[in-house]
This record gives sequence, structure tokens and C-alpha cells, in this order.
Amino acid sequence: MRFYEYEAKVLLGRQGVPLPKGSNAKTPEEAEQVAGQIGGSLVLKSQVLTGGRMKAGGIKFATSPQEARKEAAGILALAINGQKPRSVLVEGRAAVRQEFYVGVIYDALAKRPLLILSDMGGIDIEEVAERHPEHIARLHLSTLVPFQDYQAKEVISNLGITGNRLTRMTPILARLVRLFLQYNLTLAEINPLAELEDGSFLCLDCHLDMEEEARDRHARLLQELGIGRDESRQARPPTPFEVRGAQVDAIDTRGVAGRVVEFDGDLGLIIGAGGGSLTLLDAVRKHGGRPANYCEIGGNPSVRKASELTKLVLSKPGVEKIAVMMNVVSNTRVDMMARGVIKGVIESGYDPKEKIAIFRIPGSWEDEGFKILRKYGVEYVDRTVSLDEAARRAVVKMGRR
Repeated sequence: MRFYEYEAKVLLGRQGVPLPKGSNAKTPEEAEQVAGQIGGSLVLKSQVLTGGRMKAGGIKFATSPQEARKEAAGILALAINGQKPRSVLVEGRAAVRQEFYVGVIYDALAKRPLLILSDMGGIDIEEVAERHPEHIARLHLSTLVPFQDYQAKEVISNLGITGNRLTRMTPILARLVRLFLQYNLTLAEINPLAELEDGSFLCLDCHLDMEEEARDRHARLLQELGIGRDESRQARPPTPFEVRGAQVDAIDTRGVAGRVVEFDGDLGLIIGAGGGSLTLLDAVRKHGGRPANYCEIGGNPSVRKASELTKLVLSKPGVEKIAVMMNVVSNTRVDMMARGVIKGVIESGYDPKEKIAIFRIPGSWEDEGFKILRKYGVEYVDRTVSLDEAARRAVVKMGRR
């Protein structure tokens, strides 16, 4: 779940990370008012959940409130990568001596958070790592032992930074690490962290992503920021289809049936595999299929949730058939999944044997589930057929390959 820049800066500010003077504005008039309060040179930044703002014209500069109002109007009317801005962030423009990159990411290979610092900020860290690896310092973090400031000092010192710069940067790195750990983030990035001409430091731009499963744990925080449960917050705002998916998942607390991502294909997917949902999505694509969506289902959802998810997927324009596929399940009843999916298909006005390309959910209560599928003439396979083969058969049913 991705935060807008202005939201991320609220969280950084609460940790004591130094920020430019500024505020979020939803209209050109508000931007003019904020600019008047700040005074001096200004920077205005489009608030979208995608990158490339500078190249797209989503970042502008101004020297007066009137100019800020004009630039804000242009920014608010500008779509970037298909996204209309939610607002514009108006901040004072700083005189920068040097730019740094500091970030905390989750290293999936090491299964530990990783603190990264570079003295070449303002550009993509991937580019720095490839072309100038000597300008990067790293430190894997413990999730059991509390982070200590001396660890931040070690990372900074590894880049040859000493004296007042070391002293001033240390608490910023330490606070970013603690923010990452406190809020179950998957990414906490300040780029650039700017050293100003007077020797002080400011976070000029930042990027925070939270683990999706941590939303309930931090529900109060999200409520304070005005982030609704129906906002999926990926690299773009949620589509109406994705919002309805979140509403389906919220019907009751039993299992998961939602977390959908919309695509432009014609094969609807109702999939779950204990982490294998992405594998199934890739398998469909590998065999020439065009997924209409991604979703997650499992944990023994109710018949109603399975039914509502099915109806949601079938309601998407262009969906010709659906594929229902999961790994071997022990905590999800096959018969309840079969009942829910067939109920959803029938209530959507379709014949299950024509609309369901494949049903591949083996596991608990599978004999009862398969009996239901046979009654309606739905093609199903058991655990002897792999997930990859099931995906291939679904694609064949679509008239491909």
C-alpha cells in the first residue's frame, strides 16, 4: 500500500525527520494561500502514486503566491501516467549543497530489512548501484534486536562522512529505520535527503509503502490520514472494480475473497495458492492467456464471499470465462468454494458449464465439491493435474493455443 508524498511526510515529521515548510493544497486558491504563508521561492509537486513527475511536468517552481496559484492550476489538470493528481504539495525551495539517498527496503533473499545510503542522491538508486557501487553503503537490520544509533553512524562512516555531517545525518537514518519497523513498511525512502548551504539537512522527497496485511494493525493511523479501507493504494489509485473487491472481502471475517487487481484481459481469475496466486497469473500469461484480473481467495471464505467475488469478476466488461484454481487446500472447503462460485455464475445469468473454463481446487471436502461440479457439468481436475496444466487448459478453453 503506497502513501502519497504529503502523507509520507506527515509520518516522517512525527518521527522528527526535518522537512521543508509547506502544506498540501487541493485547489489553486489553497496553493496561493499556502505560498503566501511560506514566502520566498517555492516548489509545487503533483500528488500522484506514480513516478516520472518531473519529466511529465508535475513539478513546477514559483516565486510568488500568484505564480504558485497559476502553476497549481496547471498541475491539478495534468494527468501523469493516466493518473489525475489528488492535490498539489506546496513547499519552500531550499538552497542545496549536496543530495543523498537513504532508504530501507526488505531484502527478500536475506529475509531482513536493508538500510541503504548513497552520497549520490536525486537519481535512481538502481543506476547508482550499477554504475557507482562505491558510492553506496549497506547494512542488514535485525527485526528482533532494537536498532541503535551507532549502527546508522557506521553506515554513514562507510562513505567517508565525518564531523558535523555525521552527527546531523545519524538521527535521520535512525528515525527512518524505526519508522520502517514501527509501521510494517516494505519501503521507506528519502531521495533526496538534502544538505543545505548552512549545513542542515532536509527531506525534500520521500516514498513509503506499507505491507498490505498490516492495514488492520495500523487502522487508526490510516484513519487519521483519511485513507479508506477501499483504497488499494498500489502504484495508482484503485479502480471502481478494485474498490468493489475490497468491499467483497469486508463482507465478513471468514477467509479472504478479494484483494483484486484489474487488467484488460478476457479470462477472469478466482485464484489462491498460499502465495502461488502470482504463479498462476504468470502461468496463464505463459500459455497465451489474457487475465482480466488478479485476486486472492482462501482461508475458507463463506459461500457468500465466494459468490460475490465470482459475480464481481463476471461483471467486468470483456470477461468471457472464469478459471477457478487453487493449490491443495486444508483450510478451505472445496464444497463451499464450488457452491459459492456456481451460485455467483447462476446469479450473474450464466450457465456454469459454459462460463467456468476450469475448476482446480483439491483438498478438504473435495468429494462433496466435485459432486456439485458434476451436477452442473463443470470441468474440474484433481491434484494429479498441476497448477500449470490447469492454467494451460483454461487458456485452451478460451480458444487459444
